[in-house]
Amino acid sequence: MQQSFNPYEMAVQQFELAADKLGLSEDMRELLRKPKRELTVNFPVRMDDGHIQMVTGYRVQHNVTRGPAKGGIRYTPEVTLDEVKALAMWMTWKCAVVGIPYGGAKGGVICDPKHMTSAELERLTRRFATEISIIIGPHSDIPAPDVNTNAQVMAWIMDTYSMDQGYSVPAVVTGKPLSIGGSEGRNDATATGVLFVTRSAAKRMEFLLQGARVSIQGFGNAGGVAARLFHNEGCKIVAVSDTSGGIYNEDGFDPAVLLRHKAEHGTLSSYSNAQHMSIHDVLEVPCDILIPAATEGVITEENADRIQARIVAEAANGPTTPEADVILFNKGCVVIPDILANAGGVTVSYFEWVQDLQSFFWDNEEITHRLEVIMNRAFDAVAEKADEYHCDMRLGANMLAIARVAESTQVRGIYP
Repeated sequence: MQQSFNPYEMAVQQFELAADKLGLSEDMRELLRKPKRELTVNFPVRMDDGHIQMVTGYRVQHNVTRGPAKGGIRYTPEVTLDEVKALAMWMTWKCAVVGIPYGGAKGGVICDPKHMTSAELERLTRRFATEISIIIGPHSDIPAPDVNTNAQVMAWIMDTYSMDQGYSVPAVVTGKPLSIGGSEGRNDATATGVLFVTRSAAKRMEFLLQGARVSIQGFGNAGGVAARLFHNEGCKIVAVSDTSGGIYNEDGFDPAVLLRHKAEHGTLSSYSNAQHMSIHDVLEVPCDILIPAATEGVITEENADRIQARIVAEAANGPTTPEADVILFNKGCVVIPDILANAGGVTVSYFEWVQDLQSFFWDNEEITHRLEVIMNRAFDAVAEKADEYHCDMRLGANMLAIARVAESTQVRGIYP
């Protein structure tokens, strides 16, 4: 990521482009561009060797006009408040674009979980959960997994919050293990949503997914599952990358073999029978579908001209800068924006929350069907908006989402 890259500035820039098209008043822009609440906490964690380490964490609620705040918690050494603010804003638009009754939030802790034991992670998580418990809750703000967090981390948060309440509150987080109120289909939800909207885009562009070449930057949960799902759809996975670098083979990879290698060796860098390349080179290989599934700001005005894909399906949040959007749109590349493409995760999180609140659970078939209906409906609405305004799908998605949040704000009014 470039040193000068600021995710929040990019998020605001995207917002302003849509606000201009919508003709939003300056009053409404002021209400929607700034986060409702920013919480910064500094707390001690006792490490296994007995010493105390001070840790900084954030929880930002961008907007709660349409419902409780919703958004993941990430553990990385690079987390910044501006990054969390940007992700919270994108979550607001993401929930609105798929029509689920949530506002946007996000959280982050500055730490490196890859160099922490399970016991240290548990102590960090429980203390962080306690620190942010003043603003989270099943009807106020519902965290979920994100980068370097998982179902176990959510279980610790849920248990910590429940101990304080004196009874179990499964709906305080989503992405939990099934044994304590998690939902079927949650692990694959983000990648499944990416598949559904990419399928819709390919159909709209009149080309078949069968035999399409796919390159995936990022081989974590979203990227790894996407590789498997697109492979099962008949696509050829020609390139993938993880934090160690990228690999390319024009004949395609078997994702099951790659996933097994990653599990055994912890990295793809030692995989043979492939051309090795940098993480960023994976973005530029010959392919039909590019899935950035890693971090923000990786497709920029510097490399956008070298992107060869017909479709960019953003499994990551904020991978494409506004300057790159213009270049890709002008060369005929269809970018399915993050707030639409990766909304499968928050949609199934919504399903999990609803199931927890009613203590009645659905099977995987019903969840997948409901997800497909919502993702296809959202894709069609965004595509229609983009056609109406002769713009790219990101601007169309942002206009659709921002208009919905603005309408809710207008209807509710200003208190007092």
